[in-house]
Amino acid sequence: MPIFKFEPLLKQTLWGGDKIIPFKHLDTTAENVGESWEISAVKGNESIVCEGLWKGRSLSEVVREMKQDLVGKENFKRFGEEFPLLVKFIDARQDLSIQVHPTEEIAHRQGKPHGKTEMWYLMESAPDAKLYSGLKKKITPEEYKTMVQDDTICDALAQYEVKEGDVFFLPAGRIHSIGSGCFLAEIQQTSDVTYRIYDFKRRDKDGNYRELHTKEAAECIDFKVKSDYRTHYVERKNQGVMLVQCPYFSTAVYDLDEPMTIDYSELDSFIILIILKGEGSITDNEGNKVGVKTGDTLLIPATTETLNVSGTVKFLETYC
Repeated sequence: MPIFKFEPLLKQTLWGGDKIIPFKHLDTTAENVGESWEISAVKGNESIVCEGLWKGRSLSEVVREMKQDLVGKENFKRFGEEFPLLVKFIDARQDLSIQVHPTEEIAHRQGKPHGKTEMWYLMESAPDAKLYSGLKKKITPEEYKTMVQDDTICDALAQYEVKEGDVFFLPAGRIHSIGSGCFLAEIQQTSDVTYRIYDFKRRDKDGNYRELHTKEAAECIDFKVKSDYRTHYVERKNQGVMLVQCPYFSTAVYDLDEPMTIDYSELDSFIILIILKGEGSITDNEGNKVGVKTGDTLLIPATTETLNVSGTVKFLETYC
């Protein structure tokens, strides 16, 4: 069972910046790249294996052929041949729209296949980078609609100054927005359902306002208020630190400067490794070895029992 690497799917956007191309060491002159979809089974946006015997095959093809050997027995029972996670890098040169995602239940009610719960891990961002996550004061659904119409909805949102290493968990229903200067890794359910609440009265390249989804969003918003929406954790060298555990994924961060063996023999899931910085190599228990560097993303099959990691490397580990 090989270790998989995929071609990145680059998305040029109105708000995209210039960090992703050098971060991933890509040979392209593409500008305004806002997203790199690293691992995706979203229809029309499927990741393609970039090397080895499976080169040129889509992630969905790999899942169909490998089934539980790739994703794990319980994941295969739960999701069938649908790969359950989507991983991206996002570089915001401008503020993204204020948005919200539906829960599974609401998504099904609205005729969508899945809801979207996600998380952000901030990488090296601009000194003044900020983002919105959650409500900072209690508002009613009626007040929400009024605040969208009179351009004051941001007054109700919790805003955070952010830096490298900050983490935000965004369960479905939580209003949020990535702000100008943010550079981050995003892990989410396989879903492309986004309801745009407010877009700062911006116009697209044709001079039109982008579509808002005020009504659909109102059905999804969690109006509860928390005192703090940031995920707090203590960084540790040479061991995994759990960041997020939810029904859809678990994510830890590793910051290694000495060799480490990670035991997956009791884990019934694929593993995704997102290389945040550094370089090194990863060898599985079958002897498959790959070099890794900043910006790489790897998919490890569920049959893998151990990984030996060497080098000076920091990465996220996520699985279902």
